[in-house]
Amino acid sequence: MSQPVSHYRVCEGREIHYTEWGTDQRGTVIAWHGLARTGRDMDPLAEHLSAQGYRVICPDTIGRGLSQWSPKPELEYCLSFYARLATSLLDQLGIRRCEWVGTSMGGAIGMICAAGPLKGRVQRLVLNDVGPSLAEAAIQRIRSYAGQPAAFATVGELESYFRTIYKPYGYLSDAQWRLLTESSTRRLPDGRVTPHYDPAMVQQFVHHPNDYELWDVYEQIDIPVLCLRGAESDLLLAHTAEAMRDRGPRALVVTIAGCGHAPALNVPEQFELVQRFLAGVH
Repeated sequence: MSQPVSHYRVCEGREIHYTEWGTDQRGTVIAWHGLARTGRDMDPLAEHLSAQGYRVICPDTIGRGLSQWSPKPELEYCLSFYARLATSLLDQLGIRRCEWVGTSMGGAIGMICAAGPLKGRVQRLVLNDVGPSLAEAAIQRIRSYAGQPAAFATVGELESYFRTIYKPYGYLSDAQWRLLTESSTRRLPDGRVTPHYDPAMVQQFVHHPNDYELWDVYEQIDIPVLCLRGAESDLLLAHTAEAMRDRGPRALVVTIAGCGHAPALNVPEQFELVQRFLAGVH
């Protein structure tokens, strides 16, 4: 069984942490997490893909997990800077061709990269419950908890909180909930524990209010795109996913039952969808 190796690189002057799985017998996959999460969310998918011969790179976005927090949050917590970080990371790792799997924010970064700085290098794009337009009510819901992260006396209480706010992820085993919690926990000076990200990252929605309006970007993408939509998602609405079938790269849209925002990419059925798409079986 493949195990992740932890690495750090300085990209655009900021230290970025990532985990690396497997070897590139079948190519390299960039697996990028969502807004308030970390690269460790991709562990189940990365373990599966690495067993199939893929090299999988799972970064922590700046301000999340073990990556550096930005000293210029109003400038650097935005999709364009995240895309610059991704480009620098791939350049340093010598990755000339790759596939991209992105959950929520990670998918938005993938769209920008595939249409811009990494055009011709990203070969296939998986968008996990994200599209070129997002529901405003869901953005406000996410901002309400992400901008003022809760803090608890114990890790057990934090896990209970995560189980509540991330219930839309669908099924996670007890071990997966524990991993999600332990890989995204930091301790505050007063001893309490809280999610492992910089609360200032929500300044993206203040200083870059149109960051996620990406139809112009989407229509420049000319590679195969798979969109996985949680059947109960309040972020990627059904009519947006339908429009993604007809515009730009004409995404293959698959609805995931029993999930909202966003499917956790942690069960065999979801592994199979991603693996088949990466192998060119649409």
